[in-house]
Amino acid sequence: MKNQLNREAALQLLKEYNESESLLNHGLAVSGVMAHFSELEGEDPEYWGIVGLLHDLDYEKYPEEHCVKVVEILTNNGYDDAFIHSVASHGFGICTDVEPTHQMEKILFATDELVGLITACAYMRPSKSVNDLEVKSVKKKFKAQNFAAGVSRDVITKGAAMSGYSLEDLTKETILGMRTIADDIGLGNNEA
Repeated sequence: MKNQLNREAALQLLKEYNESESLLNHGLAVSGVMAHFSELEGEDPEYWGIVGLLHDLDYEKYPEEHCVKVVEILTNNGYDDAFIHSVASHGFGICTDVEPTHQMEKILFATDELVGLITACAYMRPSKSVNDLEVKSVKKKFKAQNFAAGVSRDVITKGAAMSGYSLEDLTKETILGMRTIADDIGLGNNEA
């Protein structure tokens, strides 16, 4: 597997298939979150981080084949079946029947949508930052169905149950994971 554990090669691959700054930032955010959770789980942060980085690899160019086209792209770039399964499984029940079985896959499934909600919450703050974002603010916006309406609360809730984290702990740890990458995704110490 030539690229699997090479973050720079993975980032180049992501940029090859995605030009949208918001999609690139989302990939980086999920990568930071996955690396953070890997440490809580006693796993490899680089591996988990690269899975997070590449989870939406096919989304911009192949939105109708999301989580399907990625199998071909990753296979052609030397990634193994286990890695590919992990990436594809985050679309379980949405755009693929690849079920999350490993704890990493369950956390990816749970946090992908949650990162989107947290990003939207951060944009609403005067600081435009996750560094001062609190769980209670996210919980409040979680209940407001018209806020970030494209974010599936059902997927987040289902993912939390699947991963064994309470919704509150999942949210707290996702915020902490996003803080590790905040400056790189424009959600760091911004001026109001």
